[in-house]
Amino acid sequence: MAKFTFNMPDIGEGIAEAEIVQWHKQVGDTVNEDEEFVDMMTDKATVPMESPVTGKILEIAGGEGDMVSIGSMLVVIEVEGEVPDDVAEESQATAEAAPAPAPAPKAEPVEERIEVETSDASDADDALAADPDPAPQPEPRPAPEPSAQAKVLATPAVRKRAKDLGVDLAQVKPAENGRIRHGDLDQFLSYNAGYGAAAKPRADEEKKVIGMRRRIAENMAASKRNIPHFSYVEEVDVTDLEVLRAQLNSNRGEKPKLTILPLLITAICKTLPDFPMINARYDDEAGIVTRHGSVNMGMAAQTDAGLMVPVIRNAQAQNLWQLANEIARLAEAARTGTAKSEEMQGGTLTVTSLGPLGGVATTPVINRPEVAIIGPNRIIERPMYVTGADGVERIEKRKLMNISISCDHRVVDGWDAASFVQALKRLLETPALILVD
Repeated sequence: MAKFTFNMPDIGEGIAEAEIVQWHKQVGDTVNEDEEFVDMMTDKATVPMESPVTGKILEIAGGEGDMVSIGSMLVVIEVEGEVPDDVAEESQATAEAAPAPAPAPKAEPVEERIEVETSDASDADDALAADPDPAPQPEPRPAPEPSAQAKVLATPAVRKRAKDLGVDLAQVKPAENGRIRHGDLDQFLSYNAGYGAAAKPRADEEKKVIGMRRRIAENMAASKRNIPHFSYVEEVDVTDLEVLRAQLNSNRGEKPKLTILPLLITAICKTLPDFPMINARYDDEAGIVTRHGSVNMGMAAQTDAGLMVPVIRNAQAQNLWQLANEIARLAEAARTGTAKSEEMQGGTLTVTSLGPLGGVATTPVINRPEVAIIGPNRIIERPMYVTGADGVERIEKRKLMNISISCDHRVVDGWDAASFVQALKRLLETPALILVD
């Protein structure tokens, strides 16, 4: 018998540590060669670790949510006979190549100077108090049979929540794509306050913040802590844009159905050359702003694990149908957890949309180190004054959408952000120009 120590390998350039997301094996279990035994997360990518040997697990580095440094012990395995030389040498090399610990930070003077050339600056459970004499509550309805809910499109988490609440998912109307989400269930409960167990208080629950949710928390905190945000919102008449979209979809053949997002991204890409400070990244430690020629468009996608931002590479070089295909592919990869690490990095500008839940206006948080993020909101219909070609002003029903933008005020001035949005507005309100090269 021999003991083999599997050290945490380097799974990403510049990564010093990784988080234990899920153990597939525990102490005392047998693991086979090339079998996955733990999932580790670095940045926004989850990487499964495979055992190079067959044996019994004697020791593990920690529990889910714990951090493991590159090169340090991840698991100790007892193997029969001797550990192959190449396996032992690789493990030793991993430990020796571990990055050196970062030096303790030096005290910084109160006054700090950042050198950036002026020309380049350019959303819980309610805590319900126990009522000593509570009013009688309606009897909860029995949870539907699994066969009834199996006909409804919903994630396992939504199904479990509906079952706990005694809600028949067949009565819940999905907002989009026929798939019921937590928001759809919330809306159903808000309009059916006395429905089943929804009127009963729910017990407090503590849940450790790990994995993707912790990464999101860390990244958002760093963004708000380091970036002086400002937001700007403008109303856009997208009536003609929606007419164009309907026409394109009616003649699409086997091409994917267009949502408004490919049209918006195309319009953004056509507007950016005149506003290069928007499509940029800011290295605040080095004091350098990099204005990018290509548009690597981050696309915020909601998943059961949390918000992920896959990146559409060279969005400016893709047509509407190519963008529609890439948007669908990346969104599905994000939702299913199959997105590659390189598909989650390198964005230069991000678009975030809540779809049908878009609201009137949003103030999105910048995806650091980018310097701007754009948030299209829900399209609504309302009457407005319109001047026709004959010069006569009349009231018409129009489709309107607010566009929000948040910017890093260290790099982007308010005038520049407003000018960019106004230029984007002109393009969206004259949509034929979107198709002109």
